[in-house]
Amino acid sequence: MADDILERLEATIRTRKDSPAVRSYTASLFFQGRHKIAQKVGEEAVETVIAACSGDDQDIVPEAADLIFHLLILLADANLSLDDVRRELARREGQSGHDEKAGRPLSFRPE
Repeated sequence: MADDILERLEATIRTRKDSPAVRSYTASLFFQGRHKIAQKVGEEAVETVIAACSGDDQDIVPEAADLIFHLLILLADANLSLDDVRRELARREGQSGHDEKAGRPLSFRPE
């Protein structure tokens, strides 16, 4: 098994994909489908933002952990992985954020 906690977590999440929903929170999210998983990512993102504005920086840590956990579930549901995200980040490395965003399809451009 991998030494990195995110890789271990990703592997555990993938094993839960086919587990009975009554035995695992993660499996229950897979059972409820992509919309529920995406909703949880959104909720955790909002909670992370709230924690960031709370005045206590340590409040961010548990919310960020929840956000990353749910994002890994979403990636697994889409048959994507941290390696896919790593490749995308590597592709962007050394490129201006403005230039990168300008090269995206219109649906991804900031307003």
